[in-house]
Amino acid sequence: MSELNFLDLSERHIGVTKAIAHGYGEAARVCLDRHHSSPVTFQLIDRSESTEAGAMWPAVDARTKSAWNNTTDATEDGAYALALAAVEHSRGLVAVRRAETRTGADYYIGSPDAQILDLEESFRLEVSGVDTGNISMIKTRLKQKLTQAVAGNSNLPAIACVVGFASLQIMADDVSETS
Repeated sequence: MSELNFLDLSERHIGVTKAIAHGYGEAARVCLDRHHSSPVTFQLIDRSESTEAGAMWPAVDARTKSAWNNTTDATEDGAYALALAAVEHSRGLVAVRRAETRTGADYYIGSPDAQILDLEESFRLEVSGVDTGNISMIKTRLKQKLTQAVAGNSNLPAIACVVGFASLQIMADDVSETS
């Protein structure tokens, strides 16, 4: 089984610094530790194709749990780590830059050799996280994120991705004008 590597994103994602990657990784570990023990198997559903990927992480300590005690913030930041790892895993795309406000996205993603200043070949990535909930809730959130990306102030193609921490599911799909 392949690995969903979310702990060292800065080594592969030019648009994520080491400090940001560390924070996202901590948040993801806190969210995963709420429901699971390492290792786990995620179901990745991208454009209706399902695969599995394993994930491993060191358990968080009490100080880290306290630092990430806000469930909303931890879920949002942890979702960035796992969504970026998932699009890298399924599509070979990495974060090249953080997206501006009102673009309908959180990150610009592209090929690992993309130029930071040239976004013409990039995609927008809109990310969301769901702490608890089943596949139905994740599908509903994905539809909301697809709609949000369509309304964004950008003409670049987009992908929406939703991470379900309790359900160990990550869903992604391409944004179409009818989303």
